[in-house]
Order: sequence, then C-alpha cells, then structure tokens
Amino acid sequence: MTPTSIDSDAAEIRPFHFYAPQAELAELRRRIAATRWPDKETVDDTSQGVQLATIQKLARHWATGYDWRVIESKINAVPNFITHIDGLDIHFIHVRSKHENALPLLMAHGWPGSVIELMKVIGPLTDPTAHGGSADDAFSLVIPSMPGYGFSQKPTETGWNPERIADAYIELMKRLGYARYGAQGGDWGSIVVDLMAVKAPAGLIGIHSNMPGVIPPEIDAALFRGEPVPSGLSEEEKRAADQLAFTYKHIGYAIMMGDRPQSLTGLTDSPVGLAAFMLDHDPKSYEMIARSIDGQAQGLTPDDVLDNITLFWLTNTAISSARLYWENRSTFFAVKGVKIPVAVSVFPDELYAAPKSWSQQAYPNLVHYNEVTTGGHFAAWEQPALFSQEVRAGFKSLR
Repeated sequence: MTPTSIDSDAAEIRPFHFYAPQAELAELRRRIAATRWPDKETVDDTSQGVQLATIQKLARHWATGYDWRVIESKINAVPNFITHIDGLDIHFIHVRSKHENALPLLMAHGWPGSVIELMKVIGPLTDPTAHGGSADDAFSLVIPSMPGYGFSQKPTETGWNPERIADAYIELMKRLGYARYGAQGGDWGSIVVDLMAVKAPAGLIGIHSNMPGVIPPEIDAALFRGEPVPSGLSEEEKRAADQLAFTYKHIGYAIMMGDRPQSLTGLTDSPVGLAAFMLDHDPKSYEMIARSIDGQAQGLTPDDVLDNITLFWLTNTAISSARLYWENRSTFFAVKGVKIPVAVSVFPDELYAAPKSWSQQAYPNLVHYNEVTTGGHFAAWEQPALFSQEVRAGFKSLR
C-alpha cells in the first residue's frame, strides 16, 4: 500500500491513489475486539496517562461505528502524487487554486500528524472566496507526507533528520516549478520550515509557524535539564518558560522515540496500543480529545482522531515515524537563526505561548504576530477557519 518502487526517471511526478483492502480493515476490527486491556489507573485524573475508560470508549467506536472509507474518499478527492527525492518516494497533495496569482505554499505536518491534519484548510486556503476571504488571499498548496510517515517511503538507512527533510521539501518546490513560494509548519513541520528558512533557498519568500522556535538557547537548555525558570523575565516570558518546563516533564513519548524507537514494536502489533500512545502527545491536547470522546463538542471529533491513527496503522508507520526523534540533533523550541520574513500565530493551548519579545529576537524580520483566542497544538486540524485567517494575514505583506 505504501509506495516503494523507484522510477527510472527520478524527477517524474506520478499520480497516487490509496485504497485499503477490505481484509485489512476487517483484521483491524478483529484486533481491536481482541485487545487485552490493562487494569484501570489507580488515580482519578490523567496523571498516569490515557485513562482506561477513554481508550475503551474510543476502541468501541473504532471497532463498530467508525468508517475509514469516509476519510479515504476525501484523500482521493484531491490530487495526490509521488516523486522520488534523495533516494525516497515522497508523497504529497498538490491543490492548485483557481485564482490567478495564488501564492504557492508548502505546508508541513509533524508527529503524530499526517496530511490528514491539514486537509480541513485546503478549501479555505485555495478557494478563499468560498470561505469568507478574497481572491487576493488564495494559495496553491503542496502538502507532503514526511519520510516514514503515511504514504511516503520509509527510510532504510540513517540520516533522515529535519535538515534533510528541509532539503527534500526545497527540492520538491523547485521540481514543481515554483520560483516564489512560502512555507508553513507546526510541530516537526515548524522545525523543518525554520530550517528551510535558515537555508534561505531562492524563491522562499517567508514562513508561517504555529509552533515557533523562539526560546533563547540558554533558557531552553536550562529548562530541559530541569533547572528553575530564570529570573528577570517579563510576565509573558515567564509564562512561556513555565509552560515549556511543564512540557519537558511530559514528553516521555519523545524521549522513548528519541532513544529506543525500535523497542516500540508493540505499536505495530496492537492498534489500541498505537492509539493510546498517539493520544498522549501533550496534556492539553489529550484533555481536549478525551472530552470529545466523552461526547462534548471539541476541536477534534473521535472520527478525526481515528482517521489519523488508522492511517498510521494501515501504512505500518509507527516505528518509521518514531525514528525521526532518534535522528534529530537540533533543538525543538530554541532559536534557529532565521533571517527571512516570518509570521507567528500563537494558539493558547500550544505547548508554550511564544512571547512577542522572544519572537522578535528569534525572527528579526517578523512580519506578523498574533495571539488568537482558541486552539491548540493541532491548530489547522482543530480550528481550520481561524488557522486559515492567520495564514492569510501572515503572508499578506509578502505577496
């Protein structure tokens, strides 16, 4: 199902469609029904991780009510392609706007995300006149699957770190013939587009980030070591430092993937084990998703969550995606040295709220900064309308 062939013409761009065999969907449901459950947590809160009642309720829906074909048809309804870059087949969605002078924009997802995370913004960004914008706001979108994720090929050798992915994305935009374009990212995608911006390739006019790397390196290093938040910070800077200190205490998943990804073999054998692992990305996201599973309308529905988890399951990419953490040698949140124009959108439930002062220091060519009122780590997925407004605003001065 995941493409693995290498075409003789390395620069060829080939159409791609995905159809999961019915037998695999039946096997998925069988495995969910056969889950051997752990004991209930010994606390009344989420301090021990994903709660048993939450994952059991999600699993029941997954096995009996969820329909993969719905999202599969949405994926296949937009143009999907494969091209071979630096030894790997790279999958990407490519939707050209009908509007003249639309700005090409590469959008980069992270973990535990996929192209599914960005599909809700395809309409608002490529066809703004149908979604409350003007033709002058239009983008043509390129949305790649990261190597080892989703429909992209899995690396079979070491070296596929964020810097190499940045190079691959630069090559992709060049191959598509875009001489002038922007880039947008969240999670790993924000790190990749930061690194694209550091490289400052010809044609990249600016980037937009909803998880910007603005933490002063010395503060980032101290908080990662578990040292106290330094004194002398403004109120906004202290808030961000406190949030980051909290984040560093709750990234067991990242530490495990960064140190021993191959030991997570159970994620490829148990769909419910994979689901629990992916749900527990960060406390605020998990709490939002748990409320949704419990029947409260939230930024993501249970079907949204299962769309993404099921993609990981069907493509068997739990381990290949995890290896990105092992490959990474750059900081997650510290300043990278970007000099080209940057737009920053701060969503309140992100891992930390980037202060304007640090954003201005990290990005000396900051062209847009805005703190919005709702949304979290998976901003495009949770709040597509608001996210789209921010992307439009971020690039408005650069068109």
